[in-house]
Amino acid sequence: MVTADDTPSIATDDTADPPLRPLPPRAVLLLERVDAPPRLVAHLRAVHDVAAQLVAWVRERCPRLEFDAEAVLFGAATHDIGKARHPAELSGPGARHEAAGRELLLAHGVPAELARFAGTHASWTAPGTGVEDLLVSLADKVWKNKRVPELEDLVVARLAGADGRPAWQWFMELDEALTALGEGADHRLAYQMSHSLTQR
Repeated sequence: MVTADDTPSIATDDTADPPLRPLPPRAVLLLERVDAPPRLVAHLRAVHDVAAQLVAWVRERCPRLEFDAEAVLFGAATHDIGKARHPAELSGPGARHEAAGRELLLAHGVPAELARFAGTHASWTAPGTGVEDLLVSLADKVWKNKRVPELEDLVVARLAGADGRPAWQWFMELDEALTALGEGADHRLAYQMSHSLTQR
């Protein structure tokens, strides 16, 4: 199933099952520079693909909601980059990768407004959390079909606030979209697990 374990191949080669968008070139370069493990690159590609689908859905369903789509995509593509420094967190729990990822991105010249996602993807209730942070967090959950009501309620509130439709209506629409996205979770998980935890 896996033909190559090098970062550019995992990040950009065509995939059939599941079909995943390539990672942005800037993210690929960063992952190469930090010697990211193959499974991390595969994970970031899966989350990035789900984030791209969420961005497209929000743009279509709620065009009045202002957000930086490119920031969401970059954030999704790099949110766990700190696991290159804490590889045990690829297969087990841990949060050390969050601060480490932000520091790593900053050290490689990534502006703070983009490096932040490495630290905010697991803290969506923190003060100053923006729509972009919520969408990265949501993609990082729904890629594996994990539903987090508290996070989804925050997204619903932003959608309802942007166009004035009632929250219950947005809840139903978002629930339908996330259910559809979740249906591809088994294929995404299998894709991620087909890549090794360490560089060969």
